[in-house]
Amino acid sequence: MKNNYRCCNIVVLIPLLCSFFILGRMNAAPYFPISSSELLKFEPFFQQQISGTVRDKDGVPIPGVNVIVQGSSNGTMTNLDGEYSIIASVGDTLVFSYIGFKEFKIEVNDTFTGDVVLETSVDALDEVVINAGYYNTTQRERTGSISRVSSEDIEQQPVIGPLDALQGRMAGVEVEQPSGIRGAASSIRIRGRNSLRLEGDQPLIIVDGVPINANSISSISPFTQNSGMDPLSTLNLSNIESVEVLKDADATAIYGSRGANGVVLISTKRNKGGRTQFDAKIYSGFSQVSNRMDLLNTDQYLQVRRTAFENDGATPNEFNGRELVLWDQNRETDWQEELLGGTSPITDINMVVSGGNERTSFRLGGSYRKEGSVFPGDFEYNKVTANLSLHHQSKDNKFGLDFTANYGVDHNQLFFGSNFVRMAVTLPPNAPELYNEDGSLNWADNSWTNPLNGLFKPQDIESNNLLSNLRLTYNLGNGLEIKSSFGYSNLISGELTKNLINGFNPVTWSYVSLFSYHTDTRRKSWIIEPQLTYNKQFGDFNVNGIVGLTLQNNQDNYLTMEGTGYNDDSLVGNLSAADQVRVHSDQEINYKYAAIFGRIGLDWKKKYYLNITGRKDGSSRFGPNKRIANFGAVGAAWIFSEEAFIQYNLPFLSFGKLRSSYGTTGSDQIPDYGFMDTYEVTDGPGGLYPTRLYNPDFSWEINRKLEVALQLGFIEDRINIEINWYKNRSSNQLTGYPLPAITGFSSVLANLPATIENSGWELVLDALNIESKDFSWRTSLNFTIPRNKLIAFDNLELTPYRQTYRVGEPLSIALLYKYEGINSETGRYEVADVNEDGRLDFNDRTETAFLGRKYYGGIQNTVKFKNFNLGFLFEYINQNKHSYLLDMANTPGAYGNNSTEILKAWTQTGDQTNIQQLSTSTLSSSSFSNAMLSDKMIEDASFLRLKTLSLSYQMPETFVDRIGLKQMVLYLHGQNLFTLTNYLGLDPQGGMVVPPMRTITSGLRLTL
Repeated sequence: MKNNYRCCNIVVLIPLLCSFFILGRMNAAPYFPISSSELLKFEPFFQQQISGTVRDKDGVPIPGVNVIVQGSSNGTMTNLDGEYSIIASVGDTLVFSYIGFKEFKIEVNDTFTGDVVLETSVDALDEVVINAGYYNTTQRERTGSISRVSSEDIEQQPVIGPLDALQGRMAGVEVEQPSGIRGAASSIRIRGRNSLRLEGDQPLIIVDGVPINANSISSISPFTQNSGMDPLSTLNLSNIESVEVLKDADATAIYGSRGANGVVLISTKRNKGGRTQFDAKIYSGFSQVSNRMDLLNTDQYLQVRRTAFENDGATPNEFNGRELVLWDQNRETDWQEELLGGTSPITDINMVVSGGNERTSFRLGGSYRKEGSVFPGDFEYNKVTANLSLHHQSKDNKFGLDFTANYGVDHNQLFFGSNFVRMAVTLPPNAPELYNEDGSLNWADNSWTNPLNGLFKPQDIESNNLLSNLRLTYNLGNGLEIKSSFGYSNLISGELTKNLINGFNPVTWSYVSLFSYHTDTRRKSWIIEPQLTYNKQFGDFNVNGIVGLTLQNNQDNYLTMEGTGYNDDSLVGNLSAADQVRVHSDQEINYKYAAIFGRIGLDWKKKYYLNITGRKDGSSRFGPNKRIANFGAVGAAWIFSEEAFIQYNLPFLSFGKLRSSYGTTGSDQIPDYGFMDTYEVTDGPGGLYPTRLYNPDFSWEINRKLEVALQLGFIEDRINIEINWYKNRSSNQLTGYPLPAITGFSSVLANLPATIENSGWELVLDALNIESKDFSWRTSLNFTIPRNKLIAFDNLELTPYRQTYRVGEPLSIALLYKYEGINSETGRYEVADVNEDGRLDFNDRTETAFLGRKYYGGIQNTVKFKNFNLGFLFEYINQNKHSYLLDMANTPGAYGNNSTEILKAWTQTGDQTNIQQLSTSTLSSSSFSNAMLSDKMIEDASFLRLKTLSLSYQMPETFVDRIGLKQMVLYLHGQNLFTLTNYLGLDPQGGMVVPPMRTITSGLRLTL
């Protein structure tokens, strides 16, 4: 009986699935050689059989909980439904223990029902499992820099893409949402900019072990043409278990040539066995534009325009002052309300069925999301997803199978004919009405372009995305396990743009040609990764390692076509009805990649850790002379809080770890076939002309990463602090090398002798401020101070990059004129002619201004009171951006509305203002243009934003049981509720774009 119980303890420490297997074989019976009923015949009369259920604080049953009678060998474990049964006497103490939960003791008495609720352990460093890619680790044992966001935080945000859910939650990770347009691709940058090319900073993104091409899908919409559409938007956020971001060399070197810009690991949810259950989450709500500019009303605008004409000594007419001559002087329209002021309804439904037993389990889910638009017209966003995960473990626990599949369809309707954002802030407030009395568009006798013409130039963008992975494992014994991962992805995205007749002024209909524009993007890839792992304990010394191969193939196809000459609106889009069809681009790109990788992890007494990783890569993107490269890293950690002298002298320190890493990673974020010589067909028949030169030595960018970090835990890990310092240097930059014009080429793709350095400090703090039976309060904070600098660029002055970069300065700078204020005599902006040659050119741009983040962070609070749960996240970014004046692009006094700041314009000598005299003259326009290229156009765009707010209430168990449910939660979520900033434009992050949507939703979550 004692031996059986010791085996039980060992089983608890191995993976949960193995526990289920042993539990299944024992049929969840108490660990006795005879049955409980037989034992009772021999036990004293006061012993009794106690049965009950062990649950967590959310009411979810916990399988595999160890239950013993204190001071004896009498013990058992809970089954898959959290149920147990044990023999005990009145006065005995039962001890309940399970990994990740506080040990719970209770004395058996006449009132004890047997039901127990376990609380999550405060000291959970060992229990927080972190996905490090090819292996798992814990917060306690990791030697690398890995940030993690769990499903609890992701699900509280009514966003579309998984990257949007990371904003403000991770140190060293910059996520920028380009606009409030649903489905637009967000940008992510991990620890700064590493490449001279803006497109060269994309991290490697992996979903369930499958690397995907996360580059945005191009679109011609004015709302998304700069950012493109997000291929990750087809994922179901409710099905994401966690997102880990790998940052330092120790964490990323095992990914070799693809790890220079960091790695994003997205893991979807799996079921670990248990009874069959049904989960549903349903919410609805609305979105609105979160910010508006303070613009001139009609009286103010007309006065500004009249003053400008008076200052110029000019007379307005139907050509230069139509709003003063032709349009109603008493009409006033809030164009921000008219074009951006709509309310977008949201409906989101997510359903999951899961179940299985200790050997085989499944999770099957699906979701549907529908959103409207804040713009005029009936434009919608729809998303449908389906997901499946299967897990199987053989009876002898040697063979394992895991399969996941995620499929999503994303349908976005936009329009390309009008930029509603720019028109909303620049249309004069007395512009004509939008519609005539008969409901047709009003063109006001050809005096304007009706902004609603874009409603008749619609776009349909649809993406279908399949991501699947099969992982097989077999335990060979003696610590050896062989496994293989097979991944497949297939994305198909199409965009259809129509130009319909009502999108044009009727006076032009006789010569208008209706047309359609078609784009088709297809991305297919497969990956195979066989691996051999080893894990063995030798006394106090533990060894674990992995060696594996990677074979990957990507095939991308891009097709763009245009159909013209349609006879009727109903035919537009049907290429067979077009008079002419032209193919603008038809490309097929193949990318092949192969690698061998390995890792050795060593630890002694769970105090001293050493992690060595390496990878040898080969990529088809590079020239034949430089196709293979080696990358590697070393990481080490010392848990000094385990040392006796620390425990004796610093008893308040519950955890202390010092870690460091150094290594190299690479970047192959370049176009395919960049090293090859290419040709295009001439306009005439039978001709070819060269477009790119051959470079067989085109090779990797190399990123060398160094990090030192300190982790501290206080008061039994109620307060945890992590401080990171890092320095990364990226060299051998891949970009175009300029050539003399006599060669016939402007440049050749090559590796330039330039080195970029990113360094900085990261602080992460997690504190359990208060914890009691009915009330708890936890605070999490992250703070980053990044520094970016071009530290070397040989012969920079001889390259075109001399007009973009400066050695010793950040990459994100603007080279500008020196602004000298407003001329006291003319009232116009002035900039310095530095070399005094009587003209302004690039040689006079001696000022540099940093455009980017100086520091940033986020602070999250979670407060629980009985069945209520309140959480909120503030995001703060200190940054410089271009002035709103640059976005307006209007000389003060020119046609088009403007900020009320323009009312402070210079009028006479002695005025102290930042706005030049109101004027439309050529001299005023020229001075305005020069000022917009000076340091005047840079301003503080720092902001504090309430990013998320979540309030939930878990219905009492007695009520839930009465209506036949296992769990019921009501919740209210808010996103981008308010922003505090001094920036005068629409959005301090994006500028003249649709600001992030203020979204409020409410819903419920049910478990049957």
